[in-house]
Formats: sequence, structure tokens, C-alpha cells
Amino acid sequence: MYNEKVLDHFKHPRNQGQIKNADAVGQVGNPVCGDIMKVYLKISKNKEGEEVIKNIKFETLGCGAAIATSSMLTEMAKGKTVKEALKIKKLDIAEELGGLPEAKLHCSILAHDALAEAVKNYHQK
Repeated sequence: MYNEKVLDHFKHPRNQGQIKNADAVGQVGNPVCGDIMKVYLKISKNKEGEEVIKNIKFETLGCGAAIATSSMLTEMAKGKTVKEALKIKKLDIAEELGGLPEAKLHCSILAHDALAEAVKNYHQK
């Protein structure tokens, strides 16, 4: 059902945990499947004055695909400017994982939305 890359991110998630004193936190959930994702951001400015995601972590309560997409999202967004990270599309995360079963594509969307919520939270501060 899941490919090796998805299983690797599920069994060995990257950037899992909290960031104390995070600059932003975004949380989303899917009431149908019960998945909950929380994304923490630490943001600083580069030489050009652009906001850069210096650190990103996640906490996810959900299935293997939810954990894998959260993990992959952090790898895709870390080190990017906030503007670049927001260009990650809803299904890019699943694609970067080498694909997900159709019934699990909502996990990629949820991870995308968690990042968007965190960025929204950052800009509201």
C-alpha cells in the first residue's frame, strides 16, 4: 500500500517535536479521519531581509500517511523563505514522497494547510 519512502518517513520522522518559543504555530485537523497536525516555525531574516524558515517541527496524531506527509513537509520547507514555502502546493508533498494511495491524499492537503496556518499565525503577530 505504501512505498518505501513513505514508510521511511513514517518509521523515522524528520523534525518531529515542538519548538519552544516558536515564532508561529499552526494546527489543523480532519474531522472525518481524526488526523490532527501541528506545525511549529522559527523564522529569521536573511541578508536581503526575507523571512526564512530556520527551523520547523511537527506533532501529528494520525495514520502513517499523516506522519509521513508532516515529516516530508518539514524537509521541503526548512531553509526556504516563507514565500518559497508557501509555493508548496497541496499535492506536492505526496508527490515528493513518491505518491500516496488516493484515499490518503487528504494527508498531503492537511500538511499543506498546517503550514499555511502557521504562516498565517506568524503574520498575525
